[in-house]
Amino acid sequence: MTDEHERMMRANQANWDARTPVHLASRFYGLGEKLDPARWFAAFEWEDLGDLAGLDVLHLQCHLGTETIAFAERGARTVGLDISEASVAAAADIAARAGADVTYVRANVYDAVEALDGRRFDVIYTGKGALCYLPDLDLWAIVIAQLLRPGGRLYIAEFHPLLNALGPKPAEGEGTELLLRHDYLGGRDAVHRNATYTYTDGPAVEGATDSYEWMHGMDEVINALTTAGLGIRRLRESDELPWPRWPQMVRTPSGWWRLPEGEPRIPLLYGLLASR
Repeated sequence: MTDEHERMMRANQANWDARTPVHLASRFYGLGEKLDPARWFAAFEWEDLGDLAGLDVLHLQCHLGTETIAFAERGARTVGLDISEASVAAAADIAARAGADVTYVRANVYDAVEALDGRRFDVIYTGKGALCYLPDLDLWAIVIAQLLRPGGRLYIAEFHPLLNALGPKPAEGEGTELLLRHDYLGGRDAVHRNATYTYTDGPAVEGATDSYEWMHGMDEVINALTTAGLGIRRLRESDELPWPRWPQMVRTPSGWWRLPEGEPRIPLLYGLLASR
């Protein structure tokens, strides 16, 4: 990584530290209610992941660990890793209150091999708003390959680049039309945001409000993985999200949300299974 990328990632670390108390109190995460880690997963994710009992599972960029706990509940020896000290501390507390056996480690993804003392895993899981905070996917894929045992699997459940290109929300004065606001393909400078509110409800973020995101097209993700020696086993594209990104979205039988009939049917989330 370049010095500039490292500076931006330090800014992101501070931003996620500042976001954590807002997210802990939000209705979006619903941590004051009964914990339900499975609600963050599409059914196809479990189909692709298969039986996890007795396996070593690593969840990269886990934030509050709301998904990480689901792997422990399915019998995996589970580790969560995140760049934010505040997030890791909160995730450990949430897991302890849930009676879930999860180990959490604070580290930058690019430092994960050293931070985990060379430990190898059967399954690595990442996604749902993770890859956009990584400037270098080629280096990320090398780290993944080093963390996986031979025959180990990577599963990415990530927001589709098309969703990211549509932008987080309409600008002031705009309607609900789906408009391209950002690049679909990567390769240009980071998108700089200075936002006092995050994707959840709740109060304003106090302190570090600057963050940086990088766009990554599907080709960039796949080529980074194959170059690092991983084989692509399955790719899915889904028109559902675990929350209503736009006000016109309707709830589906799965409990997730999709655009209503009459709107274009477009991919909003993808699932990618790869193996070493």
